Amino acid sequence: MLITVIAVSLVLGGLIFFHELGHFAVARSLGMGVSTFSLGFGPKILKHKWGKTEYALSLVPLGGYVALVGEQDDSELPEGFTKEESFSLRPAWQRLLVVAAGPVANMLLAWFLCWILAFGWGTPQLLPQVGGLVENGPAAKAGIQVGDTIVSIDGQAINEWEDMTHAIARSDGQPLSIVLQRPAKVAATAPEGESQAGHDAAPADSAGVASGQGNTPAAMLTVEVTPEMSVRKTIFGEDEKAWLVGIRNTGAVRLVEHGFWGSAAAGAAQASDMLALTWKSFVKLVERVVPLDQVGGPIMIMQMVSKQAHEGIAGVLALAALISINLGVLNLLPIPVLDGGQIVFCLWEMIFRRPINARVQEYAMRAGVALLVGLMLLATYNDIWRIVKGAGWFGSGS
Repeated sequence: MLITVIAVSLVLGGLIFFHELGHFAVARSLGMGVSTFSLGFGPKILKHKWGKTEYALSLVPLGGYVALVGEQDDSELPEGFTKEESFSLRPAWQRLLVVAAGPVANMLLAWFLCWILAFGWGTPQLLPQVGGLVENGPAAKAGIQVGDTIVSIDGQAINEWEDMTHAIARSDGQPLSIVLQRPAKVAATAPEGESQAGHDAAPADSAGVASGQGNTPAAMLTVEVTPEMSVRKTIFGEDEKAWLVGIRNTGAVRLVEHGFWGSAAAGAAQASDMLALTWKSFVKLVERVVPLDQVGGPIMIMQMVSKQAHEGIAGVLALAALISINLGVLNLLPIPVLDGGQIVFCLWEMIFRRPINARVQEYAMRAGVALLVGLMLLATYNDIWRIVKGAGWFGSGS
């Protein structure tokens, strides 16, 4: 229980704090006043004034906040601050930079966490190993067997599963020459007609195979496979047409190690993939491809963090990076109460040389608050319903 509390506080509190740190850093770099920068919410436990800004540690460690001078009311500036330091009196482009800095900070944090993961643990690569075959599919007809490893396709080296899927997708239905490596025991029963481009398959009764002893080299085989246009499910459950050969992977991975700067590049690639997937998930949610009952809230996040905390630090870091990306994307949505809505207001002012009508902004903010509250209630309902179903209070929970 203690581990869960600590992990949730560090992850959620840290991500929100880093978001606010982005706002703070850009505001101060532009000379805007900040009256308070707090780590956490609620009553202040510790506080210290450095310059004009009060830095505080508050009771509830989940997040933090930045109180910008002139953010709410220009007529009531805190003591010691001038109108030149007022947020609302600054040009729209400066306010836009401050507002956008929070989500950008979340993206940078996700990259940094992925950098740490790549340097400390390496990046996982799904191996091009055959774990299953579609009955009467192109691969099965060509003689590919479970346990085979794809080595190359049309002379192109295959180092990971993604290399293989890209090569098949580019085939446009043309025959592919596939070199595969087959374990010796399986190679002994290779179908006739397959050319062998390396070691010959060892006979079943050769030394070490029949008895299970020895280290007989694996066979290198070449087969010709013609992909077929088939329908498959995407990760969002949609049907899509693609060129396929009818094989499934084993799920085995290798960890690729990187140097310090190589880890930075690998982390950037991983964070970029997370960002693309997160954005696509939001789009599919709006399109109703992803059902609303899949929306999760704080309870689900806490459950996920708790699970990863008990499995190891690497899982916590990876989950924190993903949540940070989600937090950044969520805040960029054009909902007035979020950073994205404020960015829209600033862009309007920059384009049309005047701010949006105050009454329009007020109604938009109310609508934004209502929408956000509705989303939070939906997410909380889904979280509670998942717990109830999982407990089996309404049947088997399936």
